[in-house]
Amino acid sequence: MQQNSFLLYGANGYTGELIARYAAQYDLQPILAGRREAPLKELSNRLELPYKVISLDDTTALIQALKEVKFVIHAAGPFHLTARPMVEACIQAGAHYLDINGDIGVFEMLREYDQAAREAGIMVLPGAGFDVVPTDCIAVLLKTLMPDASDLKLAFAASGAGVSHGTAMSMAYKLGEGGAVRRGGRILHAPLGHQGRWIDFGSKKLFTMSIPWGDVSTAYFSTRIPNITSYTAISINIYRLLKLQGLFNWLLRTPLMRNFIKKKIDRRPAGPTDAMRSEAYSLVWGQVYNTAGRKATVKLSCPDGYTVTMHSCLLIAQKIFNDQWKPGYQTPGTAYGAAFVMELPGVEREIITAAHH
Repeated sequence: MQQNSFLLYGANGYTGELIARYAAQYDLQPILAGRREAPLKELSNRLELPYKVISLDDTTALIQALKEVKFVIHAAGPFHLTARPMVEACIQAGAHYLDINGDIGVFEMLREYDQAAREAGIMVLPGAGFDVVPTDCIAVLLKTLMPDASDLKLAFAASGAGVSHGTAMSMAYKLGEGGAVRRGGRILHAPLGHQGRWIDFGSKKLFTMSIPWGDVSTAYFSTRIPNITSYTAISINIYRLLKLQGLFNWLLRTPLMRNFIKKKIDRRPAGPTDAMRSEAYSLVWGQVYNTAGRKATVKLSCPDGYTVTMHSCLLIAQKIFNDQWKPGYQTPGTAYGAAFVMELPGVEREIITAAHH
C-alpha cells in the first residue's frame, strides 16, 4: 500500500469520480471502492487506480479495508442510509471519517459518535464539501467578528451547473418533509420556505427562501449561536408554488410519488459536464447580529459546488496525511478554522462589519 492512499467509497458516483480524477494533483492515490464491480473496474482502468468491491452490509470486509488506510472519503449517499455503517466501521478500524453529506439528521446522528471517535483516536468530519465548507468557515469568522451574536443567517446560490444524480436522489428521499430552523439552540420544524427574502450576494441581488440545510446543525456546533436560518436562491415563481406545498406534502411522501421522481432522476445524466462546471460559480453569504442590533456580514464567491467539494475533500485529505486533524466529531470550521475556505482555488471573500441594522 502506498503512503498516500485512502479509501474513496462511492468512487463511481459523480462527485466520487471527480475526487478520483483530481487526486493526483494533490499527490494522493485513492483506492476506488463501492458495491458494484463493473463501474469501478472501468474507472480503475481509465485512471490506473486500484479498486475494491465492498458492500456496506459486509462489516468484516469494510473494517478490513479501512484498517489498511488512514481514512475514508465517503461519497456514497443517500447518507441517511449509508453514514452509520461507515462511521461504525471507521471507529472499529481506527480510520478517520470524511463525507460529503449535507443532511441535518445525518450531522446530528454522527455527532453522537463524538466520544467513540475520541476513544478510537479518529476524526469524524462530515460535510467536507459544498455548501458546508464555505458556510461553516463564514459562520466561524462571523462568530470571531461578533462573539455575542444571537442570530446567524446563511445563504448560498449556485449558478449554472445543475445537480448530480446523488444530490437529486437525496432530495427525493426528503420530498414533502418540510423545513427546519434553530431557535434558542434547538432544531425546530418549520415549513419549507417559511421565510423568503432578497439577499445582496455582492455581484447580484437574489431572492432566497429558507431551507432545512445541514448548516442548521453544523453552524451551531461550530459557533453555538442560538438562532440559525439557512437560505438558498430560488426563482420567486417557484417560491410562490412551494408556498402551497403544505397542501400536497402528503402526496410527495407517498412511495408511489417518490419512486416516480427517482425514475425520472435515473434517466438524467450523472451530473454537470466539465465545461458546465467551468462556467458555473457559487455565491455564499452570511450575517450575524446581536441583541444590541449590531451586525456583520461576510460574502464569498467560489467555483461551482462540485469543484469546491472535490478541492476541499482532497485538501483535507492532504492535511490528514500531514497529521493535521482533531479527534472526535468536527466540522470544517472547528477542524481547520475560518481561513480554510480561502485555501481553496478561486475563492474570494468580502467582510463587511457594519453598525446598526
